[in-house]
Amino acid sequence: MHSTSLSLFHLSSLLLPLFTFHATSAPVTDDFSTYIVHLDPSSRPEHFTTHQQWHSSIVCDVKSSTSSSHHHFSSLENSFLYSYQNALHGFSAVLSQQELQTLENIPGFLSYYKDKLVTMDTTYTPEFMSLNPSTGLWPDSKFGEDVIIGVIDTGIWPESPSFSDHEMMYTSKLPSKWKGTCQEGQDFNSSLCNSKLIGARYFNKGVKAANPNVTLTMNSARDTQGHGTHTSSTAAGNYVDGASFFGYADGVARGMAPRARVAMYKVIWDEGRYASDVLAGMDQAVADGVDIISISMGFDGVPLYEDPVAIASFGAMDKGILVSSSAGNAGPKGGPLHNGIPWVLTVAAGNFDRTYAASLILGNNKEKEQHVIVGRSMFPLNAWVKDETLIYNKTLSKCDSLKLLSEAPRGIIVCDDTGFPNDQMDVIDSATNLAGVIFVSKDPSRFDLESMSCPGVLISTTELDTVIDYIKSSDNPTSTIKFQQTVTGKEVAPSVADYTSRGPSPNCPAVLKPDVLAPGSHVLASWIPNGYTATVGTNTLLSSEGFHLISGTSMACPHASGVAALLRGAHREWSHAAIRSAMMTTANELDSSMMAIKDVGLNFTAASPLAMGAGHMVPNKAMDPGLVYDVARQDYVSLLCSMNFTRNQIMTITRSNVYDCSNSSLDLNYPSFVAFYDKNVTTGAMLKHRFRRVVTNVGAAAATYEVKVVAPEGVKVAVWPKSLVFEKKNEQRDYNVEIVYPSDGKGRVLYGSIVWVEESGKHAVRSSIVVAPTSAGK
Repeated sequence: MHSTSLSLFHLSSLLLPLFTFHATSAPVTDDFSTYIVHLDPSSRPEHFTTHQQWHSSIVCDVKSSTSSSHHHFSSLENSFLYSYQNALHGFSAVLSQQELQTLENIPGFLSYYKDKLVTMDTTYTPEFMSLNPSTGLWPDSKFGEDVIIGVIDTGIWPESPSFSDHEMMYTSKLPSKWKGTCQEGQDFNSSLCNSKLIGARYFNKGVKAANPNVTLTMNSARDTQGHGTHTSSTAAGNYVDGASFFGYADGVARGMAPRARVAMYKVIWDEGRYASDVLAGMDQAVADGVDIISISMGFDGVPLYEDPVAIASFGAMDKGILVSSSAGNAGPKGGPLHNGIPWVLTVAAGNFDRTYAASLILGNNKEKEQHVIVGRSMFPLNAWVKDETLIYNKTLSKCDSLKLLSEAPRGIIVCDDTGFPNDQMDVIDSATNLAGVIFVSKDPSRFDLESMSCPGVLISTTELDTVIDYIKSSDNPTSTIKFQQTVTGKEVAPSVADYTSRGPSPNCPAVLKPDVLAPGSHVLASWIPNGYTATVGTNTLLSSEGFHLISGTSMACPHASGVAALLRGAHREWSHAAIRSAMMTTANELDSSMMAIKDVGLNFTAASPLAMGAGHMVPNKAMDPGLVYDVARQDYVSLLCSMNFTRNQIMTITRSNVYDCSNSSLDLNYPSFVAFYDKNVTTGAMLKHRFRRVVTNVGAAAATYEVKVVAPEGVKVAVWPKSLVFEKKNEQRDYNVEIVYPSDGKGRVLYGSIVWVEESGKHAVRSSIVVAPTSAGK
């Protein structure tokens, strides 16, 4: 495309309108709602050969015994939705209150809860994380070959080149463990699956039950929103040359595990997003034989025994499947994270060192000297604003009056730093005579410019001084703005994104969450054709390149899912907990300037583990962590036993009435430590917390580790023994930690670390320590 000089308001012929469906979450009827019911599988009568027969029989019997026989939902066909048999045990059905009361008296009943809405949480990132095609985790894992990632999301666009099986068709047959299928549906036939996209299913009974007369926009696994296509290609997309977003971030796109297999489970619909469908998708993924489940969504404000992700992921963990999940987008102070589940990997979102830019050229070719300022921009057209008059005066510079802006002469207007450049853009979009705009911020990196609807550039206040000096010194100040530029390696990175939700986990604060930080801002990945991507003025640009740049913990999660797939490929013998531990203990707490990673949402102060977990993932180090903190099923059960849950609540999660609570403990063998205090207790009162940890040697046959403690401010940390000696691989050693800390009346979060350093210096196994008020995250 050739560069063009443009005005904001002569683009309507290039653009198409966008129509958005707004889903409702109305109940099924006033008397009936969808419920998820959990059962004890050991209570199934012998005359039923399958759990599904038993589940459907229960619903049939309950309906026949109540007085709603003439209602639409009185028949089994209309009311029975799903039978869950793999990741959990139970069913979902449309039931009345009277039917629920009857249901509570049947043998094997454990619990029920009403269906609920799920919250959705988007090329260069492999290089940013130092993945190298010649050495390290990529080649050692064969780029994730034959590892199956099950993605729970909005569906997939199978024709995207990211899901081509180029160079995969002849390398290996489908894994023998794979039991999935390519489910046909609207505009989706089985031939669309291949050696890369090996499975696709869709689950819509929950959304249909909530909206009985609904007609689904796309009744198949095909994606209509873009989210699922984006996340799955981030985790495991194949190599695609020439990928970009309207010229930004151009290069070769590929997922973190480019040779892994993808299976899509569509559970999110334009018409709604319901727990019953999410559970069905996760349940089927476990049955199909996936190795990793990637789920970029979660449920807010629910206990573990009513959290569909927590319940289904426990069943997945039982089958050796690692579940990778997003922490949520409610940061920095909008609310605590979700998916703070002890047996899953919880991923926070960070920024990385790629920025999208425009060059602001002061002066024209006739002048002896031209000054170039590189500012931030995401204006989506390949265009120049060329040799336009620079306008700066105090009457216009607030850029908050549509009347004044519309009366201004044509040119490039300079806006003052008001702290709200996005609000200024909204006003300028409706103005009619501006060739371009210069926005100003004390700290441009704070603003997440996923798009820029006007031909503008964002510069710093220091750079504004240069612009003003030029305007004052010139009789005819002019400027040119050149868009679609990408800059890498210039910014200090990573940093914690302001939107990422913070810990501690509201439903299990004893386990420090999130776990790790991964790239989540301005991530380039595949998108649906003709899907909304950007605006220019008041018009909408549709995606024609098949890629999009978006942000969120939804985008961070599949990065971690892909790395987990690589580790699974390199270490088939590792448990889910060993993989998670390797990712955590090798994560980096320092940025590219070798300073503490900063938190954008907290004025660039040092980020605490409540924001970034152990730190930013370092995949190559995770391949060889030295020591791992493993966790067995019984360890999780012992944790649940200590949380004051009832027997039925524990069984809802564990799916078994055979469990041991004799050693109940909140002290899970996790690669981190967290202690809480009540800030209302007398300041200076000393508190004490003890922990025990067991580490497994997965490094060399013989090794000795010495402990190094970085104690939080004002906190005493004792570790014994101070050295761990291993004589062989897979040998275990335990150690103890005592933290003595004051009750801080200021409610500060204090943090430090315990590092086990191998004598050779090859391994440094780091675990975070956090001392926080009980009110943290609330």
